[in-house]
Amino acid sequence: MYKTLLRPFFFAIDPEKIHYVTFFLIRVLSNLGLGVLFRSMYQIKNPSLERDVFGLKFPNPVGLAAGFDKDAKLYKELSNFGFGFIEIGTVTPKPQGGNPKKRLFRLKEDAALINRMGFNNGGVAEAVMRLKENTSKKIGKNDTRVLIGGNIGKNKTTPNEEAVNDYLICFEALFDYVDYFVVNVSSPNTPNLRALQDKKPLTALLNTLNKKNFEKSKPKPILLKIAPDLTDEQLVDIIDIVSETKIDGVIATNTTISREGLSSENKKETGGMSGVPLGKRATEVIRFLSEKSNKAFPIIGVGGIHSPEDALEKIAAGASLVQLYTGFVYEGPGLIKEINRALLKA
Repeated sequence: MYKTLLRPFFFAIDPEKIHYVTFFLIRVLSNLGLGVLFRSMYQIKNPSLERDVFGLKFPNPVGLAAGFDKDAKLYKELSNFGFGFIEIGTVTPKPQGGNPKKRLFRLKEDAALINRMGFNNGGVAEAVMRLKENTSKKIGKNDTRVLIGGNIGKNKTTPNEEAVNDYLICFEALFDYVDYFVVNVSSPNTPNLRALQDKKPLTALLNTLNKKNFEKSKPKPILLKIAPDLTDEQLVDIIDIVSETKIDGVIATNTTISREGLSSENKKETGGMSGVPLGKRATEVIRFLSEKSNKAFPIIGVGGIHSPEDALEKIAAGASLVQLYTGFVYEGPGLIKEINRALLKA
């Protein structure tokens, strides 16, 4: 139904505009009581799907990647579609409008998206205000609490030499309201951000965050999100950095600046590309990190997952969990259920 009826309507409208229209529709339908219907249609609860990763129990291994619900506006409603966890953000200390529009492009022939959003978000304080409701939910048999990841970044106007302060501000503000953190230094849409992936600044940033983390009575897992465009040498550096800083894992991968093999008219747009064309490279990065590190740390696999086979491929390559974004847009919420069914069958 999604691909034959809803998607043609959605894809006839500007992608950023329809994103907010879709948010509005999901919220309205959920407020009308259809959240229960969505859960009955899409959620699969089975102990065999549960995963214990970096000290957290995930009800299933299929999550929503950061960037879809940047401001934590719809995480409860989105969880009704069967996601095992929701990652909000990227959030920054101060609100920022992001890059000028138009900044989100469909590549229909390639089943892909290009975005140059630029960390548009309402700031960390606004996200915290919405997340407080999630943490107040009763834990128990009828628990409706959603497992939340907090993806954090720096403001565009913050120079790299001061970036650690931005990450610390977001870390402190979100600490009581998320289950794990993701350090985003790999978006191609904030000037010079990817320079923070270099070994020296990245090690310093992660050490500082971990020091603050271990001052807490109950530290939270910290993950690093990396670009798919890193060389093998840089990926070896990432393995060394994870070992040295003792962070809890890696998300592989963010969007790519590569345009290899694309055929859509929007292929030359500036920004990060996600979707089917990214799938092979994301899997290569997962496999490289897993094999070269001897599976020393958990990996969340993301990039080009548009089918159950894509998800199983990521897991076979070494991912403990997977995340969707562009596949969710192109394939609809039924994809989450299909993946979980395939995992049970496998």
